[in-house]
Amino acid sequence: MIIKSAFIKIGELDIHLTRKDIKNLHISVMPPDGQVRVSAPDAMTDTAIRMAVIHRIPWIRRQQAAFAKQERQSTREMVNGETHYLWGKRYRLQVIESDTLKSQTIKLKGGKLVLTVNTDASEEVKLKVLTEYYRGRLKARAPDLIDKWSKKTDVTINSWQIQKMKTKWGSCNIESGNIRLNLDWPKNHCPVWNISFCMNCYISKKGSTTIDLKLYSTFTCQTGDLDEIYSTKCH
Repeated sequence: MIIKSAFIKIGELDIHLTRKDIKNLHISVMPPDGQVRVSAPDAMTDTAIRMAVIHRIPWIRRQQAAFAKQERQSTREMVNGETHYLWGKRYRLQVIESDTLKSQTIKLKGGKLVLTVNTDASEEVKLKVLTEYYRGRLKARAPDLIDKWSKKTDVTINSWQIQKMKTKWGSCNIESGNIRLNLDWPKNHCPVWNISFCMNCYISKKGSTTIDLKLYSTFTCQTGDLDEIYSTKCH
């Protein structure tokens, strides 16, 4: 596949445009700065691309505004009093060090995230314990939500996994029936958005308001306004 990339300007928007062998135009607003990326079919004219982007400017602006309002976490030092998030709620970190530990753990207790580690534990080790805690929380919540949305969408999911992703909340592969969930979800938002996004990737109902995937083999769920996705077709 030959991919052509360029930067263009439409109104006040700076856009990273990529042309490749695809059938439909895709517009994405990327965190954390709200960069706009457009993937367009090779055969699509510049005028058609510009008109499609102009039509979506209100949605693009809403996504950029939402990113601008999000609190930015400072560099993690894993020290007492540091702020961390779980399911969108803010918690203070309490670090307890000990020389007699059999295992290093983190638990939600008394409105705090209590991290118990060895006295000589490095910042990297502490961060790894926290990351595995997030993974465990998502593993615990995901099965019920996947079951719920499987029934709502009449879709069979063969497998699912958790993976660290930089630019996507999740993805799904229609052919394999596999869903991937972003490891960062527990510290940002309720994962129902992520899972319902991915479940609806499989739906193809002519004339409905769900995502039409007749022309897709794999659909990547980008961050965005869930209501917007549900109420419009993907073109």
